[in-house]
Amino acid sequence: MRLILSALILAMMTVLPPTTLQAAPVAEEDRVPIDLRRTTLVVRDMEKSLAFYRDGLGMKVIYDQAVNTPRGASDEEAEVARRLIFLRANDDYIGIIGLLEYKKPRKPEPAEKPVAFGPGTIVLIFNTDDVMTQFERIRTMEGVEVIDEPTEVTYPSYDGTGTIPVLMSAMADPDGHVIELNQFLDGIPDRE
Repeated sequence: MRLILSALILAMMTVLPPTTLQAAPVAEEDRVPIDLRRTTLVVRDMEKSLAFYRDGLGMKVIYDQAVNTPRGASDEEAEVARRLIFLRANDDYIGIIGLLEYKKPRKPEPAEKPVAFGPGTIVLIFNTDDVMTQFERIRTMEGVEVIDEPTEVTYPSYDGTGTIPVLMSAMADPDGHVIELNQFLDGIPDRE
């Protein structure tokens, strides 16, 4: 049954127009005094994280530097050695993810595994025109945990009078950060 549902959803996606959201500035009269620029994730293994975000999701690396203490020290000489990478989606001001690996000293493993979608969990939401292809590419990567296979869900519209159908999937990256990968099925919803 699941295979039939997946095939049906895939067939629908080939007929529907692309739905990539485009970022747009808020009108001057509606602006607030703050911008959310970046979310930085502390990771255990930078190469596994790069495989997930760069190779799996398709984000682009825009910054890759050693951030050592004292500044300018090599990893071997440093008291604290870190690697910081920024990746972007389709905007170079917002939507940036930072990956931070503590190479020296290594950070201890968390005492407990976080509960996906539980209190205190941060969920990163990504929109794509092709959930099925990206999900299939990511699902078998080392350390990735599938939480929800691609499934059609319906959310109330912004004005509450209609619905927003979305093909939604969820997974945990190699460090346990929860990722929701979504595709709008009826075009980009009207936010008015």
